[in-house]
Amino acid sequence: MKDQQDAASDRNDLAKGLPMFTASAPEVLAKEKADLAGLEGKGLLRRWRVYGAKSGPGWLQSALVLGSGSAMASLYAGAYLQYKLLWVQPLAMALGIVMFAAMSYQTLSTGIRPFDAMKRFIHPAVAWGWAIGALVATIIWHLPQYALAAGMTDDMIKAATGWEPSSPAMQTLVLVAIGLGVLAISTTVVWCYSSGHRGIRIYERTLKALIWMIILAFLIVIYKATRRGGMDWAGLFKGFLPLHVPTDRRGVSIVMAAFSAATGINATFLFPYTLLARGWGKEHRGLSRFDLLTGMLLPFCIATSLMVIATGCTIYDPVEFASGSTRLSPMKAAEMLQSVGLSMFSSRIVFGFGILGMALSSITMHMLICGFAACEMFGVEPGGWRYRLACLIPAPGVAGVVLWKYLGSWIAIPASAICGLMLPIAFIAFFILNNSKKYLGEHKPTGAKALVWNIAMLVSIGATLASIIYYLVSLI
Repeated sequence: MKDQQDAASDRNDLAKGLPMFTASAPEVLAKEKADLAGLEGKGLLRRWRVYGAKSGPGWLQSALVLGSGSAMASLYAGAYLQYKLLWVQPLAMALGIVMFAAMSYQTLSTGIRPFDAMKRFIHPAVAWGWAIGALVATIIWHLPQYALAAGMTDDMIKAATGWEPSSPAMQTLVLVAIGLGVLAISTTVVWCYSSGHRGIRIYERTLKALIWMIILAFLIVIYKATRRGGMDWAGLFKGFLPLHVPTDRRGVSIVMAAFSAATGINATFLFPYTLLARGWGKEHRGLSRFDLLTGMLLPFCIATSLMVIATGCTIYDPVEFASGSTRLSPMKAAEMLQSVGLSMFSSRIVFGFGILGMALSSITMHMLICGFAACEMFGVEPGGWRYRLACLIPAPGVAGVVLWKYLGSWIAIPASAICGLMLPIAFIAFFILNNSKKYLGEHKPTGAKALVWNIAMLVSIGATLASIIYYLVSLI
């Protein structure tokens, strides 16, 4: 009995929820909980309709991982191996969803902020390593998002107007102006998030719109391409089966890049805090599972698959892209799409808007991650101007509009190492928490439920470790 009281005391004196976000509309949250309680025993379609209107945090995860990393992995996968690697990103995301479902269950059952939970129930070093890894990886990967946004916008302007800068200095000035514009827009959107329930919903809906724009853009490109030259439908559907596992260095690098882009350590930090910012609790566990499937898994898999298909059915050339001598940037891919017969509007403008949407969504999510991570590390309550300023920590990444072409070749290696090697640590930490009676109390899974959870999580952890070993061995 005393042990149970001590465990309850341990849980009760930890930081819970994010009151600075949820206090603005308590009546909205109360009604939401009542609506969810009223769904007990209702039909599946009725629940899905209600869930669809209230979803959000899962979509933010899609917005985060649909960035420059997933764009480059998808472009190279289609250009080098056509449809053979269509299975990689859905599998990587499915494995990640298992761990995110566990994070959701833990956070919604206890209401405890994960940073404090790791410090108390595992070890402070694990919590700090998780937060620092998420912060550093986010700051580093902020550079290419700006490079992608500015480069793609510049390419669309040139394609639409025919205008060319008169000198390299003028070109740099244009890129810097675009980068500063993107920073201003992103800051405005992110600061909406800290303005309470209404601001959070505006932010989530903005990101949803960006994701749908990405999907629509690539759908249009594929439609135009198939009308021009048809589609190998048999090869396409076979590509979703893991029938081809590359052994050459180029193919292995693409697979590893796709795995790393699907789920990163910074995503594991952001997700539970977006749940707490919405004020979600035990009543929202079913909604959260629905949100993960329809907001994170499906949009990501659809968008990345469409990009692989778009390049695979247009610029596929295993000989040209085997050596690595041909650099395939999104801007280069847009030019190549036009060169193989797609109209300028489809190849440069529509495709460009899809890529730009990926960059913009990731930039705003990176700012959100830095805000939460910095506040937790320095003991600042998220919300208000200190939180808003913390969101600007990665803002120097705007220099990526001109510096990435010089820094990318050597920054990409440590960035990949941080994201790849730190991810299993985060996964293992959440596995331990999912089996901690002191942490979860009466909500700790038991019996067959616990067995299923543990097997699924161990498979996810094992597959992540195997992908890292697979990559390291290929470098020897």
